[in-house]
Amino acid sequence: MEASLDAAPTPGEDSELMRRVQAGDEAALGELMRRWERPVKAVIGRLVLNAREAEDLAQETFVRVWQQRDRFRADAAFRPWVFAIAVNLARNRLRWWRSRPEVGLDAWTDGAADGATGATSAEGAERARAVRDAIAALPTDLREAIVLAEYEQLSHAEIAEAVGATPKAVENRVARARAKLRTALARWL
Repeated sequence: MEASLDAAPTPGEDSELMRRVQAGDEAALGELMRRWERPVKAVIGRLVLNAREAEDLAQETFVRVWQQRDRFRADAAFRPWVFAIAVNLARNRLRWWRSRPEVGLDAWTDGAADGATGATSAEGAERARAVRDAIAALPTDLREAIVLAEYEQLSHAEIAEAVGATPKAVENRVARARAKLRTALARWL
């Protein structure tokens, strides 16, 4: 189920697969899932800070891709569209958690983000924890922008499409997030 690391999906291939999905081709959806499962899980995981929840929400993302396939515009890029679905599901889950104060976000955090950094030394693990905690402390809009910009290398226009904002608003969010992270992580700079 793992995508080939040496051949990244191209936007044209993804658009062709989405055309097939729109025609009801479940195998095309399976190929999109194979290609995009890991990036979608990574984005969601960095937003909700819980690997099990990221797994569930990634699966729900592809259910929504299938359900909302008619909403995909043929001239649109698949990547920001699928990330928009994933970000919205993550937002909804975070809102759900906040509305239940007896279950704090710390209870859901399982530390899976540390393994993604490849940190092997105690200092590296501590630094990874500090980065994860600093990102988690950002307001949701800034966290979404910085995760999509830094980890997924989306352009401001693509992020704007994914989060429902203007490219200028995304530019401001990324700048504000970086400033807050610089302050929070000053010890490590």
